[in-house]
Amino acid sequence: MKKIIFTLFYIHFFGFFSAQIVDTLQIGRKEAEALFLTNNLDIIAQKLEISQAEARVVQAKFWPNPKLSISEVNLWRTYDIEQQPALIGNWGKNTQFSAEIEQVIQTAGKRRKNIELQKIEVEGERYELQEVLRELKKLLRNTLTEMIYNQEQQKLYQNQISSIEKLTKSYQNQLNLGNISKSEYVRLKAQEIEFKKKLISLQQDILEQQVELKALLILPAKSYLIIKDPLVMPERQLSELELPKWMDMAKENRPDILITKNKEKYAQKNLELQNALKTPDLAFSVGYDRGGNIMKDFVGVGVSFDLPIFDRNKGNIQEAKLEISKSNFETRKNILKSENEIVSVFQNYIRTQQISQELDGSYETTLDGLLTSHEKNFRLRNISMLEYMDFLDTYIGNKMIILDTKKELNQYYENLQYVVGQDL
Repeated sequence: MKKIIFTLFYIHFFGFFSAQIVDTLQIGRKEAEALFLTNNLDIIAQKLEISQAEARVVQAKFWPNPKLSISEVNLWRTYDIEQQPALIGNWGKNTQFSAEIEQVIQTAGKRRKNIELQKIEVEGERYELQEVLRELKKLLRNTLTEMIYNQEQQKLYQNQISSIEKLTKSYQNQLNLGNISKSEYVRLKAQEIEFKKKLISLQQDILEQQVELKALLILPAKSYLIIKDPLVMPERQLSELELPKWMDMAKENRPDILITKNKEKYAQKNLELQNALKTPDLAFSVGYDRGGNIMKDFVGVGVSFDLPIFDRNKGNIQEAKLEISKSNFETRKNILKSENEIVSVFQNYIRTQQISQELDGSYETTLDGLLTSHEKNFRLRNISMLEYMDFLDTYIGNKMIILDTKKELNQYYENLQYVVGQDL
């Protein structure tokens, strides 16, 4: 009795909860993906990082600003000097000052190399966006599959609860009339409660998936999602002959491989920049001096540069060389990883597909027909409760095998697209 009360409480609770949800949204897989690509905040944030990298390219194109220096200005009157023409009104006859403007000229193609380096960073951010998309698409699609799988289970158990409730009511009447034993009624009622508990568990799983999907699609908390697509087998037939092609596709399309290849390019360009940095920049200047030497108004030009005696940038050059080797190893590791993942996922798919081929289209229809027949014969007492319960267990078990096979095939197919790095 406690179990019955506990179950009924949860059914009432979930019924109340459902009543509070104001917006039921029925969408298909394609609609969900379109909504995801438009609304997802992680994708939007990653796109902004691309824009930031493009802004750094713009910044790298600018030359260094010229530097203006004004010095040697005496703000007080100085005696025993040769008077000079006034600067402003009568002021400036005894004033000295100098001014200099200086422009740094980058040598050894540093500016061009830095621009190219920043452009490689833009490419890297684009590959990062592809990687974010790849990860989130896999999560979205597998969550949709799980959601549909649980919705199908929910329908299965709702149908069985509806049917067994009628049987339980009929048996309660027969028990009251003394036509059956109490043990038969209790056995049937126990099965009804078991189905209801399973339904509650499924509703909890669906609510968790709702949270995940609404976060991915950026939907309001009060909305309730129903995926209207059925759970079906993937249409595409896969062959082992395609493995070499998929491995080549992974090398060209997998974002994690493209990211490490881009790191190689970045490291190579950075080495060029570090080699260029050991060449000193030149600073050209033009100076004016008023009253500071034998000439009243002196104009001169100059050039300055660091003497590369102590610092030849050797440490940074060595680090850049090591980064090239490191990124090369990472690329090779990711390529090998992708090949192993493709083979593993494909083998899992084929093993599950072999089971699915034994479940022809008429098998599920035959199961449903047999269940209807057993329910009818059980009502007419042509078969015993033990026979009916045994077949009900077989029916539920086989229905779950069909649903599990469909779910696993969809998930393995999506995992294969994930490890290849491209929709097949």
